[in-house]
Amino acid sequence: MTDTWKELSELQPVVLKMLKNSLEKNRVAHAYLLEGDPGTGKKKAALHFAKSLLCEGEEPPCGNCRNCRRIDHGNHPDVHVIEPDGASIKKQQIALLQQEFSKAAVEADRKIYIIEHADKMTASAANSLLKFLEEPASDTTALLLTEQYQRMLPTIISRCQLLSFKPLSPSILKDQLIGEGISIPMASLVSNLTNNLEEALRLSREEWFAQSRRIVLKLHEVLQKQSLEAMVKLQEDFNSHFKDKQQVNLALDLLLLLFKDLMMVQTGKEQDLAFPDQLALLKNQALHSSAGRTAEQITAILEAKRRLESNMNPQLLMEQLVLKLQGGTSFV
Repeated sequence: MTDTWKELSELQPVVLKMLKNSLEKNRVAHAYLLEGDPGTGKKKAALHFAKSLLCEGEEPPCGNCRNCRRIDHGNHPDVHVIEPDGASIKKQQIALLQQEFSKAAVEADRKIYIIEHADKMTASAANSLLKFLEEPASDTTALLLTEQYQRMLPTIISRCQLLSFKPLSPSILKDQLIGEGISIPMASLVSNLTNNLEEALRLSREEWFAQSRRIVLKLHEVLQKQSLEAMVKLQEDFNSHFKDKQQVNLALDLLLLLFKDLMMVQTGKEQDLAFPDQLALLKNQALHSSAGRTAEQITAILEAKRRLESNMNPQLLMEQLVLKLQGGTSFV
């Protein structure tokens, strides 16, 4: 399915307006540099633009013509995508590209190349590309994608039209996830953890993450009880599921979002919760806890994240955090 200009404009309105205007005014640049954080839609926009340039339909890109379908399937003879070969893009890859583009277009009146992670070109590859850009053919369009354009040769940057992709807001990301079939509770949570659409989709569909959500919700529930149940739950479920530093940090992020949601409910702000399906439970908890106490618990979780970063033993850290969240001793 081909995204419409309207749908893509919801992700990156400024960039997509510039690309659409260049098509409508027939002022397509010979090279574009699409820069921005991971998951902000650079590859999606590049392919959309390529389809718009080669589409045979009345309202490009139609998504149904031969050119659009072949670009979607990655087998259009006049659209070439280069990715790093291992850790870098080699000179030989650029040489092969130059060789291919020295030939006439096979099926269209334009040839397009997309270079992903363009900042990972070796020095020799970058210099070869620079020569290619210095003498652009009128029927060639380059789309360079990068997350760190400051690492690229200034001379390459100067020969491209720079398009900056902004980080996705939680509300836009949430809508995108729901549009991809992700449930509202999961989309609400994941959009508060990352602004990377690709990472958000991966997390949303990952069983390990779904189980992580369930475990943290249960831990949060038993934390409200002044008993040993929370410590038992920690030993039985939490420690066996969150096994390394990165996983424990994610668990702390989930716990932090839960307590932030509780604070939102306590202060009468029930919109845009990370856990909207827990609203009834949060309302009940809000009746038995003050916003001041919740603020202390949020501070304790932030301190735990800092100590985890300082390489404190994760199991010991979580045991101390549980005591702190239940109103016991502080970190030592």
